[in-house]
Amino acid sequence: MSDQITTLKELLEESVRKYADRTALAFVGGEPITYVRLAERVRDMQTLLVDLGIRPGDKVALISENMPNWAIAYFSVTTMGAIAVPILQEFHPSSVHHILRHSESKMVVASRRYIDKVEGDNLPMLETVMVMDDFSIADEEGEPTPYKEALEQARERMVNLGERAREKMDKFSEAARERLSDSTKEKMEKVEKFGSSYMAKVEKLGDQAMERMEKLGDQAMEKVERFGSYARKFIDRKSGKEFVLTEDDVAAILYTSGTTGHSKGVVLTHRNLVQNCFSGVQTIPVFKTDRFLSVLPMAHTYEFTVGMVVPLYSGSSVHYLQKPPTPKALLPAMQKVKPTVMCVVPLILEKIYKNRIKRKLTGSGVARGLMKIGPARRKLSQVAGKKLIEAFGGELRCMCIGGAPLSPEVERFLTDAKVPYAVGYGMTEASPLLAGIEPSKQRLRAIGPALPGVELMIADPDPETGEGEVLAKGPNIMREYYKAPVDTADTFTEDGWLKTGDLGKFEDGYLYLKGRLKNMILGPSGENIYPEEIESFINACDHVTESLVYDAGGGKVAARIHLNYDTLDEEFGVTKMIESKVRAKIGDLLESIRKEVNGKVSSFARLSRVVEQVEPFEKTPTQKIKRFLYLDR
Repeated sequence: MSDQITTLKELLEESVRKYADRTALAFVGGEPITYVRLAERVRDMQTLLVDLGIRPGDKVALISENMPNWAIAYFSVTTMGAIAVPILQEFHPSSVHHILRHSESKMVVASRRYIDKVEGDNLPMLETVMVMDDFSIADEEGEPTPYKEALEQARERMVNLGERAREKMDKFSEAARERLSDSTKEKMEKVEKFGSSYMAKVEKLGDQAMERMEKLGDQAMEKVERFGSYARKFIDRKSGKEFVLTEDDVAAILYTSGTTGHSKGVVLTHRNLVQNCFSGVQTIPVFKTDRFLSVLPMAHTYEFTVGMVVPLYSGSSVHYLQKPPTPKALLPAMQKVKPTVMCVVPLILEKIYKNRIKRKLTGSGVARGLMKIGPARRKLSQVAGKKLIEAFGGELRCMCIGGAPLSPEVERFLTDAKVPYAVGYGMTEASPLLAGIEPSKQRLRAIGPALPGVELMIADPDPETGEGEVLAKGPNIMREYYKAPVDTADTFTEDGWLKTGDLGKFEDGYLYLKGRLKNMILGPSGENIYPEEIESFINACDHVTESLVYDAGGGKVAARIHLNYDTLDEEFGVTKMIESKVRAKIGDLLESIRKEVNGKVSSFARLSRVVEQVEPFEKTPTQKIKRFLYLDR
């Protein structure tokens, strides 16, 4: 069936047909929305969108925390041929305004929590603001009009059109009856000579014809009233003709969060997103009995594709928190939903591991000694892993990890603990998945092979290491960067391969990543130094929250380290020390970290110095450090 599905509209329609009364979306503990109800909500909102002047090709921005209405809004927009512009809610208002202007969004659907980010007088294209929470809109005086009232107004206009059509049909029917009656009289006069049996047949045929005509009229009216926007044609604004959605039509423009400070609009078609969904389920099968708990931003293509499109294609249910995903909100939600699949970023797992698991596993001298012995380490890890899975609800069968590199220490724990995990690799420009493997075939420090339908190759591999830039091709690769032909040309090779900007190599068909090409540092003799590898060693040290390794010039490498001041206080009582002693203690700790790390890396990659990063690093919405902010410090 997948070969017959080429657009998100066809994908949704097929899922509604197959999984009609199963739960599609729900708030944790809230009333479930079935697949049939999801389709009805989408049709209802499309009626409203058309009434508000939205046509195929128009851009509609979405900015909100995760909720069922986000999915409803997205499918409403894209399946009528309009273009969704998902915006990460963590973006600064100035960035949000830039995206709205650059994308020429005519409408924005924003939750109450973030609606203030779209306020301002510098948005000339913006015509309508809708509230995501209940789909209320604002009238000319700025007063909210509830969604149901607005929808009823739109429906009333549809019904009025239908009533006029019925009146015309009734007049036509009456005229037909009169003509039929006159005709019958004339024929009766003629056929009296030939017997009444012939006349009876004529009258019977006439009555049957009228019954069919009235029945067809009633069916037509029922469709007009029931299906609203589906009965209404979506008209192409440019051609004035009926719009027919195809796989090459643009579904969304996603603006990258970017660690370089330059946000670009990635243009993704229906084909890109649908094909990436199919590649994903071929790699890791998803079933109608699966339950997803959504915690990552839906505006990020990782959560969007893996956490929304994949489950909805598969008949699964997706559950949303009604609060920010803090541990206090997550733990009871996981016990209630008992998710079988979750999408997470490494930072979430690393915090859980360092703050809860590692401290228990290495809390005593005996425990630290046992953790150095392979069999004992695996046994202790399995006990901890079982508790971790129980904390996630007890039924987790796949933890999908992506968005950033996973710490080697954390990955080794997951492997030893037999936690079912899959590390995926991708980027927004690839919709986003490029490589991965199911949990049972996962290899330590490896990503996995290219997904079905995706081609990966290493450009100009190093003769000794086999490392080079990863290039990608496939039906999931973006069309272009919006309004940025130079950036688009720079991102593709002459023969159409996407330059990922990531350095990697293949071993036995599995992709191994080394780091970002733009982050790579040249050593004193031209050696390749990967900051991400050194950072993984630093971050594994006690009392370290996060770090950033950078080029100190002259072939030297340095690091900025943000410490965990809570654990420092627990162990050393630093809050009770005078400032000079605190500085001395932190200085000693940083030096011990430098020596520990230098004992684990190549001689040319050793840290020449480390400095304290007092404040947390500024990050992108996907929790990647904005490196460009710290290059000149």
